[in-house]
Amino acid sequence: MPLSGGALERGLSGLGRFAFERRRSLLAFAGLLLLAAILVVLHGGALGASTIEGLPSDRAQALVDQVTGRPSDTTFVAIFHSEQRLDPDDDAFQAAETAALAPLRRDGRVLAVETAAEAPAALSLGMENGEAHSALAFVSLRGDRDQAAAAYPAVRAELRSSTLQIVCTGRIPFLRDLDQALEHDLLRGELVSLPLALLILLWVFRSLVAALLPVAVGALSVLGGIAVVMLLSQKIQIAQYTINVCSLIGLGVAIDYSLFTVSRFREELAAGATTAEALPRTLATAGRVVLFSGLAVASGMGGLLVFRGSYLAALGLGGAIVVSLAVIFALTVLPALLAVLGPWVDAGRIGRPREPGGGGWRRVATAVMRRPLRLLLPTLAVLVVAALPFSRLRLGAADVTVLGRSVEARRGYELLRRSFPEEAETRIAVAVEFPSAPVLTRARVDALYALSRRIGRIPGVAKVESIVNGAPFDDPASYERLLLQPPPEAAQSIAEAERLTLGPRVALLFVLTEAPSQSDEARAIVRAIRAEPRVGDGRLEVAGQAASDVDASDYVLRRTPYAIGIVVLVTGVVLFLMLGSLVLPLKAILLNFLSIGASFGALVWIFQEGHLWIRHGRPIEPSLPVILFCVLFGLSMDYEVLMLSRIKEAYDETHDNVVAVADGLARTAGLITSAAAIMIAVFGAFALAGIAIIQAVGFGMGLAVAIDATLVRILLVPATMRLFGDLNWWAPAPIERLRRALGLGH
Repeated sequence: MPLSGGALERGLSGLGRFAFERRRSLLAFAGLLLLAAILVVLHGGALGASTIEGLPSDRAQALVDQVTGRPSDTTFVAIFHSEQRLDPDDDAFQAAETAALAPLRRDGRVLAVETAAEAPAALSLGMENGEAHSALAFVSLRGDRDQAAAAYPAVRAELRSSTLQIVCTGRIPFLRDLDQALEHDLLRGELVSLPLALLILLWVFRSLVAALLPVAVGALSVLGGIAVVMLLSQKIQIAQYTINVCSLIGLGVAIDYSLFTVSRFREELAAGATTAEALPRTLATAGRVVLFSGLAVASGMGGLLVFRGSYLAALGLGGAIVVSLAVIFALTVLPALLAVLGPWVDAGRIGRPREPGGGGWRRVATAVMRRPLRLLLPTLAVLVVAALPFSRLRLGAADVTVLGRSVEARRGYELLRRSFPEEAETRIAVAVEFPSAPVLTRARVDALYALSRRIGRIPGVAKVESIVNGAPFDDPASYERLLLQPPPEAAQSIAEAERLTLGPRVALLFVLTEAPSQSDEARAIVRAIRAEPRVGDGRLEVAGQAASDVDASDYVLRRTPYAIGIVVLVTGVVLFLMLGSLVLPLKAILLNFLSIGASFGALVWIFQEGHLWIRHGRPIEPSLPVILFCVLFGLSMDYEVLMLSRIKEAYDETHDNVVAVADGLARTAGLITSAAAIMIAVFGAFALAGIAIIQAVGFGMGLAVAIDATLVRILLVPATMRLFGDLNWWAPAPIERLRRALGLGH
């Protein structure tokens, strides 16, 4: 049987009565949940790297690893440097290097150790630099990337010397140092954001007890969310900075929801209601806002689920979980706390209570609606201009340069660039796979020769290394004779070259370029190589950081329209179900695009192009724009839902659009600015992170919230609602009847 109108409000009101009657049981259960969450978080999880499964560059890298015998994902570089200016050929240098590596050779977690003395002659020359007093060793760990990353700290601790300075770099040290930096940023962000949020809440409530409630519920939501993510990480791939993003989102929304609920509860008490009466009324009104807002934010995070097979899907799942917990705790644990406190919610008074009424905001709304176009057009122009830098967006995966220069993996990279510049150059690996063995036939030698010369002509390519390069001649017939019928004096060097570059069915070519791997030039080289994939009867695949960047960017760009479509559709439906209007959801969606676009423009201008405190810009992480869009689209609905729900209440009473907008803004603008200040404090604390990715997330979210709470909610919403008039509330009769049948109408 269909529910009658207002069934949702009655259900939430009933939940308020339940919280009042079972307050002690609810709080005891919450205490057990908190204890369990703390234990899970202390135990930790199996958090890994930010990976995307099934990229073409991954398949290419697997072919490269088959030939080289060195798994690139689990191999790191140890750089031995002599401060006493010993030459790598000196006995003292070699003895110290051998002694330092000895524990690793006995360690079961280490697959292989290769020094210049053990490497083929073609490689060993590049592993020592007498002028730099340095030498390299390659250490390969057993297992997959996550297992190697887990084993690396203990293996690294065994690598030490009293004679030589040892610095490690490579993929595994980078991932380990990145994880440690993210953990440090998470702790620092929470230590900074929680006190800031408490100070703002004290200013809003002027009561210590009332201010502590949102912080307590926020901490419970974040701990619970992180605990669930930790448990999920035992079964599915979850990236380390999922914890940072979940903490950031969970803390922000949980405090916001608690702020809305506590404010409404105090309002009901001030109107003369008892605690038993105030709680059902609070949940029927503020609880409705929390529920719909939570649906909007969770649906935004749910948009990331379209990126299946990547860390983004797990991040979306984790975000949706922490937001859901924030809603659940705001509708159960917080009412139970309020039921216990009752009028004592105002205990611990600090200063004089704030005057109710919001008269100043009412005057602002009235002034905006008196001249809507005069304010609407300049504000729109400002947002559009702020969004323009986003058209210059360049994407590139995070690498070791996102770490601070004092971090070992970054120091190792800089030392590698100085002492072994060829090792630090951008290397693009091309693996040509043939359908059968042997690789070297007359036709295939000709095809490989043609491929290497084609690649050599690509703009930006400095050098090509392969079995068909490096001889003193340059014609395919000569390479056929050399490789298929090698003369005795060249047989050994050719056999060594074949061992380094040929497998049973695979031939490798290495393309060197001075262009950074994140640059457009390096990407253009990758795309040019892939433009002609056929090589004789074989097919080429491209590996390396530049190829991985191209593949990751393409993967994100292909799926982003679906994520945007899902988020916009679900958000629109949620707003319609709450408001019963088709116009307001469409307008809210358009305004969201404007505010998010402005924050994206600032993100590109600062982090990519290097302005303000960013001295050296770098391409934006491919996943960052889509993460921010999905998160911010939902978060902006916090204020949309709060403001429009109050405007809707006033409109249902007066049927006067102007009066309703002024009343709604007067009642909610103070809360919105307070909630925004809390969000900005939380996000701003993460903008102080040492990792550029987390800085960008915190800054982008904080700026978007600031724009949304000021320009959009205070200026654009009242101006557009004045222009639309009663059309704001229009919906086709059949759709409105369906909404009421679902129990969502008043």
